[in-house]
Amino acid sequence: MRWVPTAPEPSDDQVGRLADLLRRHTVCLLTGAGCSTESGIPDYRGEAQKRVRTPIQFRQFLTDERARQRYWARSMLGWPRFRVAEPGGVHTAARQLEVAGVVTGIITQNVDRLHMRAGSKTAVELHGALEEVVCLDCGALEHRDDLQARLVAVNPGFLAEVAQLAPDGDVDLIESEAGRRALDQFRVPSCRSCLGIIKPNVVFFGEGVPRATVDAAFAHYERADALLVAGTSLAVYSGFRLVRRARQDKKPVFIVNIGATRADEVAQIKVVGVVGQVFTRLVELILPAPLGLPAPLSPRHGS
Repeated sequence: MRWVPTAPEPSDDQVGRLADLLRRHTVCLLTGAGCSTESGIPDYRGEAQKRVRTPIQFRQFLTDERARQRYWARSMLGWPRFRVAEPGGVHTAARQLEVAGVVTGIITQNVDRLHMRAGSKTAVELHGALEEVVCLDCGALEHRDDLQARLVAVNPGFLAEVAQLAPDGDVDLIESEAGRRALDQFRVPSCRSCLGIIKPNVVFFGEGVPRATVDAAFAHYERADALLVAGTSLAVYSGFRLVRRARQDKKPVFIVNIGATRADEVAQIKVVGVVGQVFTRLVELILPAPLGLPAPLSPRHGS
């Protein structure tokens, strides 16, 4: 069942105050997993997660063949559901604010590429995108749909009981003896170019964000005179350091989020509410008329 985020309805006064601030500032928009829950992709720490989930660590992926086997087995089952997620209210509104010049750049911690599919021209993906796979030996890139076809081809009939879709595009599996036997036999394809180890082209926990990506993110930050944080608790340093920089530069920080964040005490304003709903209201207040934007891009590769 698809989870629908809930939160107390923000007051018109709260949203109106934020809209007024956005009229008077250009903002760099930093988005997190709470922006994609309305698209059916759960977050790590929100109410959709019934238990604490520990994502795979980069070192574990590199050194533990069994961990890689389990990761790709879960990913093979989760990818068909992940890839069809559609842009939600935040992504559409962010694109409208981008076109209007209110948002001068988007930095996202998400790996779902929904900002791009909504038409964003500026989005910097801090943690990469699951849509791509990279070889750790030769650096060759492969589209995730193409890898999916190879996974299915070498694992005909593989099936496990799925508990729920996970934030990083794989699934939680229900443990069973039959499932463990099937997992033991799961085969992971190698790089088509050099037979090296393949990895989703995302930043795993314990892995550093590439320098070029960090530079691109801070270039967005420098062009704006305020930072707008949406749908993230800022638990991960790669996003939180932008808040630290804003505090150092005395740039105002605005927040839209359901739960607490690491920047609550430094925010000039925080609006508590479902992020997509808040952003939709902001667009209605700030923009005089709907913008004629192209339809979101299709998620389907090669179709």
